[in-house]
Amino acid sequence: MTAPSSAAELILRNAKITTLTPAPPEAEAIAMGGGRVLAVGREADVMTGRGAETAVVDAGGRRVIPGLNDSHTHLIRGGLNYNMELRWEGVPSLALGLDMLREQALRTPAPQWVRIVGGWSEFQFAERRMPTLEEINAAAPDTPVFILHLYGRALLNQAALRAAGFGKDTPNPPGGVIERDAQGNPTGMLVAKPSALILYSTLSMGPKLPLEQQINSTRHYMREMNRLGITSVIDAGGGGQNFPDDYAVIQRLHDDGELTVRVAYNLFAQQAGSELSDYERWVQITEPGAGDAFLRMNGAGENLTWSAADFENFLEPRPDPAPVMESELAAITRLLVENRWPFRIHATYDESIDRFLSVFEQVNREVPFDGLRFIIDHAETISDRNIERVAALGGGIAIQHRMAFQGEYFVDRYGADAAKATPPIARMLEHGVPVGAGTDATRVASYNPWVALYWLATGKTLGGLSLYDDANRMSREQALRLWTQGSAWFSGEADRKGSLRVGQLADLAVLSADLFTVEDEAIKWITSDLTVVDGRIVHGQGDFQTLAPALPPPSPDWSPVAYYGGHWQGASDAARADIHAYAAHVHGACAVHGEHRRTACTAPIPTADQKAFWGALGCSCFAF
Repeated sequence: MTAPSSAAELILRNAKITTLTPAPPEAEAIAMGGGRVLAVGREADVMTGRGAETAVVDAGGRRVIPGLNDSHTHLIRGGLNYNMELRWEGVPSLALGLDMLREQALRTPAPQWVRIVGGWSEFQFAERRMPTLEEINAAAPDTPVFILHLYGRALLNQAALRAAGFGKDTPNPPGGVIERDAQGNPTGMLVAKPSALILYSTLSMGPKLPLEQQINSTRHYMREMNRLGITSVIDAGGGGQNFPDDYAVIQRLHDDGELTVRVAYNLFAQQAGSELSDYERWVQITEPGAGDAFLRMNGAGENLTWSAADFENFLEPRPDPAPVMESELAAITRLLVENRWPFRIHATYDESIDRFLSVFEQVNREVPFDGLRFIIDHAETISDRNIERVAALGGGIAIQHRMAFQGEYFVDRYGADAAKATPPIARMLEHGVPVGAGTDATRVASYNPWVALYWLATGKTLGGLSLYDDANRMSREQALRLWTQGSAWFSGEADRKGSLRVGQLADLAVLSADLFTVEDEAIKWITSDLTVVDGRIVHGQGDFQTLAPALPPPSPDWSPVAYYGGHWQGASDAARADIHAYAAHVHGACAVHGEHRRTACTAPIPTADQKAFWGALGCSCFAF
């Protein structure tokens, strides 16, 4: 450790700091100033940098880690919609989820929809099943409801079918199937076959938030990221996310100094048939690295051309990219390499990756990559041979925890043996390929990094299915490195992010529980008690709540975020005590805790927190 040469702005002491550096691997205190780490090591040494204006925070012996960095997510799009979305992430029972839906439908004004858009799996529920269309219509008979299930299907209630204009005479749109009853009327089930276009296009029919509420929504989404210890992301773009117009909100937040997550963003080709012209235009108006340490352009992708799409819907057979893919991808790749633009490409299946790499190798022979960073995204079924080809070209692989949400479907279609290396992370690391971890949130997998860390360390799905043997499970430290040092390579920032050493960016998280000692099942419930970005506190809870800057309330006032927050956090200890007292009072028909009947009991109606706790026990007594 080197003592700081100038007074620190913030010192964190009495901590168990995982630095992810050799010397020291663990420390007691860290000093920060000017957005950088000034000193890290023994508390007595670090405290020599304390000045009259230095803020000193006692970590209370908690575990401290470098800030988490999601190497593939969709924060910009997610932020614009976050305040409109009801999250089922982490909700332990379908009964509770339907209760939340019912309540939210009553408070959502016309013409708005209730949107439940990704981040959940039916296998997380005590009931271990999907909601039925009948249950959804009963819960919300009048307010349009859109429920996205992975990238495989969407469930719409009758009000949403009317709002979307889907009737008996509506033809199937490109890229999907409208399920119909015996009379030919839409049932409310939309099936992504052969692609997810039907899901995107239908979701886009719902009303958007106005600009000021999109700004508020993005601020709340970033605070949710901070609550989970995320300090950086790489945004992989998205359909309907046009540059520069749809980047106005994130740019304004940056200009106003209100970003609390660092964002490196990729540019995603928008219209089939005009992808090359998109990139020809963009190389004239921006360049990789444009921006600063909080908001910067990172290159092209994850969609380079629509003909290369191979969506990861394990409910359906593997799709083959279109025959024109090679020529379209070659032209775009050549343009990007000539202009020294890093790029990334969505690639789930080895068969697709094999074809993509052949294109890249051809372009490399004509216009050498020469160290240009490129990324294969997802790579669930990549072969050893193609890992070697990625390594030879100098590429990296960004992996996500999508298998935690749809591993059961993969096993049903391809078998348990095939699932043992989906993706084969250990082999990637053995080949020396840069690997960064992420989520691909928010449409399929959850944005919660701790669910991803749980999946990496245990090899289990949310439903508890063990996918991997020891060979493809990560140690907890390895998993953390993929979420920090690993991800930094993917934005060209390995020299400034990913560890807690002098000179690195002062981004860290003080954890609610020790990643290295908690039971396996507790990993996915870890949060950050205190999050620091650029040397300033951006989130605090519990003992540190008063240190956090205040946010304006979520807007609009009917936002689900105002009532349920984001990822479900469970009932508080105080609520548990209340629940047990209430259970003793109304003990009756339910073997778990008693059954509440409005006509038979004078006890108070349980709060949402109480119902959530009982729902976690698998009880549906309060689904009225």
